Amino acid sequence: MKTHRLWDIFCTVIDNHGDLGVCWRLTRQLLAQGQSVRLWVDDASALVWMAPDAPALPNLQVLPWSDASQSEVLASLQAADVWIEAFGCNLPETFIAHGVATRQHQPAWINLEYLSAEDWVPRMHKMPSPVMSGPAKGWTKTFFYPGFTEDTGGLLRESDLLERQQRFDRAAWRQKHAPDLAPDGLLISLFCYEPAALPQLLTQLVGTPHHLLVTPGRPLAAVQQALASMPVHPHWSALPYTNQNGFDEMLWACDLNFVRGEDSLVRALWAGQPFIWHIYPQDDNAHHDKLEAFLEWMQAPQSLRRAHRVWNGIEVGEWPSLNAETLQIWIQNIQTKRHQLSGQTDLVTQLIKFMG
Repeated sequence: MKTHRLWDIFCTVIDNHGDLGVCWRLTRQLLAQGQSVRLWVDDASALVWMAPDAPALPNLQVLPWSDASQSEVLASLQAADVWIEAFGCNLPETFIAHGVATRQHQPAWINLEYLSAEDWVPRMHKMPSPVMSGPAKGWTKTFFYPGFTEDTGGLLRESDLLERQQRFDRAAWRQKHAPDLAPDGLLISLFCYEPAALPQLLTQLVGTPHHLLVTPGRPLAAVQQALASMPVHPHWSALPYTNQNGFDEMLWACDLNFVRGEDSLVRALWAGQPFIWHIYPQDDNAHHDKLEAFLEWMQAPQSLRRAHRVWNGIEVGEWPSLNAETLQIWIQNIQTKRHQLSGQTDLVTQLIKFMG
């Protein structure tokens, strides 16, 4: 039997589809393993569509970040066994000071970091980080790094994921969302920021039987802007906001997925369909090395590497043709890596095991 624990997960929203998306998947999977969770978030608005069932879930509280600085609120709450700082966010000092003052022993304090395939990740995984100042001076945090190899923290993966995929009616989903899709047409999903090669992709799709499904928010705005200067448009339609299971189903149903950030990258890997990753851009271009490390781990064929570099604006050139031969090479690559990943221990299992 797993030991029941109460987990405090802290999330600051930079991109609510990404940071909150990862934290919500982590929360869901901890709950499924019989754990209790308090999710502290500074902007929970996206949970309205991302997790409409959240208010009814047992063993879960979603709390405003500001409450963690309210002494009277903290005094009314049970002490958690685990503190998780997601993506390097810093816990409010009032919260830390309350924990120090009311505990005999520190909780397990985890800094859950960003996902990367870079070669330094295994070295940093589970590394202790002494707290050198502030109320918790003398306590210790632990770095926990998700990753793609056995010597990292692994990836978020539900225990019933394979079963859900096997039950999924792909044909019915495609008929509902793209009823006019030609038998020889590709169904393509678009979840992105503002990719450099988007106009090239849209131009290439003109006159083809392919259909582009565009997710709401920044992807839709980017497509609308690009189409404004195009005299002829490809087949496309806009999708509504959906919960995380609905997003997964879109990835399973499509022949090619464009994804962005961290959460949807992992979901695209589990979907097992060809995908292009729009990595979160950083001002110092550190994301270039991060993308190259991922492509190297993928052992991606040259056509897939080039597609990623052009899509992310790292390389100037023509967007590769989406022909059957290219897509077959891409799907063989992703299926190989998906099989490899499925044999590794998932992130939540590793976290629970780490607690002892």
